[in-house]
Amino acid sequence: MAENGEQKLIAVARHIANTLGHTDTMTDDILKIFSNFDGRLREKLTEKLSDEDPRDCATLEHTLKSLDRQISRYVASDQLIWSDSADSSSFLDSVDQLISAIRDWNQLADDKNIATCLDRAEDLLQQSMFRLEDEFRSLVERGAESFDLTHSESTHLDSADEDESGEEDGDGNEIPVAHPITDYNIIIDALPAGTIGDLQEIAKRMVAAGYGKECSHAYSACRREFLEESLARLGLQKLSIDEVQKLQWTQLEDEIEKWIKAINVALRILFPSERRLCDRVFLGFSSAADLSFMEVCRGSTIQLLNFADAVAIGSRAPERLFKVLDVYETVRDLLPEFELIFSDQYCITLRNEAVTIWKRLGEVIRGIFMELENLIRRDPAKAAVPGGGLHPITRYVMNYLRAACRSRQSLEQIFGESIAPPGSNVDYRKGDDRVLSSSLAVQMEWIMELLESNLEAKSKIYRESALCSVFMMNNVKYIVQKVKDSELGTLLGNDWIKKHNAKIRQYHVNYQRSSWGKVLGVLKVDNNSLSPNGASKSLKLFYSYFEEICKTQSSWVIFDEQLRDDLRNSVSGTLSPAYGKFIGRLQNAPDPANHPDRHIKYSVEDIVARINKLFQGSDSSRR
Repeated sequence: MAENGEQKLIAVARHIANTLGHTDTMTDDILKIFSNFDGRLREKLTEKLSDEDPRDCATLEHTLKSLDRQISRYVASDQLIWSDSADSSSFLDSVDQLISAIRDWNQLADDKNIATCLDRAEDLLQQSMFRLEDEFRSLVERGAESFDLTHSESTHLDSADEDESGEEDGDGNEIPVAHPITDYNIIIDALPAGTIGDLQEIAKRMVAAGYGKECSHAYSACRREFLEESLARLGLQKLSIDEVQKLQWTQLEDEIEKWIKAINVALRILFPSERRLCDRVFLGFSSAADLSFMEVCRGSTIQLLNFADAVAIGSRAPERLFKVLDVYETVRDLLPEFELIFSDQYCITLRNEAVTIWKRLGEVIRGIFMELENLIRRDPAKAAVPGGGLHPITRYVMNYLRAACRSRQSLEQIFGESIAPPGSNVDYRKGDDRVLSSSLAVQMEWIMELLESNLEAKSKIYRESALCSVFMMNNVKYIVQKVKDSELGTLLGNDWIKKHNAKIRQYHVNYQRSSWGKVLGVLKVDNNSLSPNGASKSLKLFYSYFEEICKTQSSWVIFDEQLRDDLRNSVSGTLSPAYGKFIGRLQNAPDPANHPDRHIKYSVEDIVARINKLFQGSDSSRR
């Protein structure tokens, strides 16, 4: 009787197993339940169930026929399965059963009959996956269409009004161009929540069946178009590196402005939004999410980076510095976003490429400063500047450096990375272009020295040594002024400014000695040797020299008002006392022939007045 009871119990267990289906843990679960009643019963159940595995070929054949009928009906349908929630649920249940069956029977694949059945099951699974891929793609496309992307983008990206002009794409369709935005703390939900839920369910099955890559490809093919259209709305053209390099500079400047706007929106809004969407669609499958995100963003990222690369490998003309700096700073400021967004295994090459291009832009900027140095060296003397005024190269270089130092932090970073190789004997101060300084301050000082050397060479054009001093005084004074009222002053320091103020004073002394020395020499005669006749001749000679100098130097120019006043006061302060003393002696002479009314042409006040009219310059020599 006991034995009959056990047989009946085993039969019940087998019936339960057949009813519930087959899983890897089903037998163990049943045994565990019944072993709670009697350990001996567990031993007998184990023996019986192991002798008679219900997963035989006939059972598999029956399961496959049933699933084939269910799945084929959906696979062959012309209607979208996900247009009806009941159909989509039923189809997913059938797919789940098929995946489970294949997984269970794969353990018995050594049996030829079962292996044949499994081949049929794999074919059916493949058909199911193809249909799921189509449904997945359709859901993404319909979800994007049903979601009001135009409204979403106009809200988040500040897109242009309807009457705003746009740009045409390759097919002649007008694409509205977005206005600039300042708030990047935005996430775009590009698909409705319900659609995302459906996509999650499909992705779960496709990944479980080993079709995760196909699912990712289907997803990315749809989402790439959204990103490309978004960048087009931001005014970014699809330009190859060659096309960028062929642009006129004014055109390239415009494209750089559009690129800066586009890459900021891409890295701070569009890509994070896509990252979030990928993580939601492929919830629980990080590898599939990473692959999908890379495939969605790769093309747009390469487009953005290629533009920056084209700027980096373009001309190194000095006038390009400021726009190249804009590109450099934009990439640098977005590197944390690159690091955060492109941190997975699939995107690491994109992140590394961004770093490489950023460094290349720094090299270009260093190269641009080398071109500036060469421009200063090569600038020819040509004709003398009228009146010893400012030379155009002085204005150009100082205004250039002054503007460049508005990006002082970036330039310090760039030149801080450029260090001469250890053990190098190259001295950049001797004009060797192979090595740049490792300090922005030293780099700027070196450019100043080149400029001063160039100006000194230009000053030799003037035949009058006094005018040579005026020319150097004007240009060095301008240099010092531009240094003092900009970041250059902070970079070069007070010692540099004091040194160059001393140079200005020396040029001042040189001017006075070479221009007024012989005039003062006429007046400085020994009282004992001053005869009436000699005094008269000296006075006439003084007037001759004085009038000649005043006539000549009336066309000379001192551009700085303070410097001009200082120079006039210095000349009159030296000349007028000597002249006053000289004519005083004449006025006291006893000989009527030497009466001052007959020989004195100017009063002391007249002399000062004439001096105060100097350095006004002609129209062509004024600043």
